[in-house]
Amino acid sequence: MAYKIVLDAGHGGEDPGAIYKDCKEKDDNLSLALAVGKILEDNGIDVVYTRNTDIYQTPFEKARFANEAGADYFISFHRNSSQKPGQYNGVEVLVYDKKGIKYQMAENIVGALGELGFKELGVKERPGLVVLRRTKMPALLIETGFINSDKDNQLFEEKFQEIAKSIADAILGTLDEETLESPLYYRVQTGAFRNRENADRMLYLLVDQGFPAFILKENDLYKVQVGAYLQLGNAVNMEQRLRDAGYSTVIVTR
Repeated sequence: MAYKIVLDAGHGGEDPGAIYKDCKEKDDNLSLALAVGKILEDNGIDVVYTRNTDIYQTPFEKARFANEAGADYFISFHRNSSQKPGQYNGVEVLVYDKKGIKYQMAENIVGALGELGFKELGVKERPGLVVLRRTKMPALLIETGFINSDKDNQLFEEKFQEIAKSIADAILGTLDEETLESPLYYRVQTGAFRNRENADRMLYLLVDQGFPAFILKENDLYKVQVGAYLQLGNAVNMEQRLRDAGYSTVIVTR
């Protein structure tokens, strides 16, 4: 299967992100996104960048860009910061929720960076982040160390190419696992539309109500579905929640 991945270099333009000494987060984010993208492209991945120059985009624009590109994954690059220099150090990956292939990919990335010497802060849920909530595909946000940590900065500078390769290898390894295993998931479908705009309206309503919804295109239909569960009982529970919220539902498998 050919994958399309949108890589997002966080911040940009008039938004520098976090700043420490001579380091600006937006520059580190762009350098790493391009380096990871080059490795992915060399391995047959269709890579699309939200930016490859120093421009600013709102989080909503980034999410819309990824959705319109029809991407299979969205990965955003950032560097962390804290109130006091040297207060914290380590890497973490943020996801909408700890479910599905995005969670496995996030775990793999954290582990790969940990092997390079970064402290592993783990995978954390951040459902309020626009680029994780508004994207219609599995989405991750990588915090590659604290920009105001001298220890993390030394690792970032001295092992930059290794960091890029470790992240790319973790992504590629996760995609290989997905292709080989392909487990059966139960999903709750709330609608199937020939018109994409109708599907989008239902999707945004579901997401605003806190449901982990997405759109799947099959046979010229845009299917709005919620969740991906290995256990039928979990799908049944979600179906009941959706029905209580006024949706017509059917449980499907994939």
